[in-house]
Amino acid sequence: MSEKRVALVTGASRGIGAAIADSLVAANYELIGTATSRNGADQIEHNHPGHKGFVLDVMDEGSLNAFCDEINNLGLVPSIIVNNSGITRDNIMLRMKLNEWNDVITANLNSVFLLTRHFLKPLVKQRFGRIINITSVVAHSGNAGQANYAAAKAGVVGFTKSLAREVASRGITVNAISPGFIDTDMTGKLTESQRDAALSQIPAGRMGKAKEIAAAVRFLASDDASYITGETLHINGGMHML
Repeated sequence: MSEKRVALVTGASRGIGAAIADSLVAANYELIGTATSRNGADQIEHNHPGHKGFVLDVMDEGSLNAFCDEINNLGLVPSIIVNNSGITRDNIMLRMKLNEWNDVITANLNSVFLLTRHFLKPLVKQRFGRIINITSVVAHSGNAGQANYAAAKAGVVGFTKSLAREVASRGITVNAISPGFIDTDMTGKLTESQRDAALSQIPAGRMGKAKEIAAAVRFLASDDASYITGETLHINGGMHML
């Protein structure tokens, strides 16, 4: 990498997002990290002095627009966009409320469209970019109680493939990473029986580590991955093989 590129990572204050931020900073990218709270944004800046943390609610289009305007006013042009932020609102279909469906679609799919659309024109102009979308194994396998989450994450895969076809000639790659069970705060809430059930489905016999997802992001962001686009990289310990 001949120049220091700017990398935008949503949901960068904890879990997979924090590991991605760590990895990209270590690779000499200039980090723009987002969190849903001021404390989270401050934590990003504390962990990475000289880099920037911002408050962003991906469920709020007004917050998204204000964030994009602030980035523009600072003269920052992300070359790497990592759409990582997301939520869950699990429920079986018979009990799922419309707001549980809409919240997950808004946070996990609509935000990817809105954020990417905003920063796409500068990428096209500079004829370089890396768009990396974090999806999920359930986008491919399905999961009872997560029809909303699986639908949103499957939508991200379709979005990734379609956009990749549109912008490949401009030197922009668009890829997705599909993690399986990763050891984070979210999976830490599983009961012992739920954890055992999950591990029984994983040939590797363990949950993944956030840094293993981050390493894949770091590769896809690099010049070494310039001929990879429209792909989904599955990192799940063999839990779901395609």
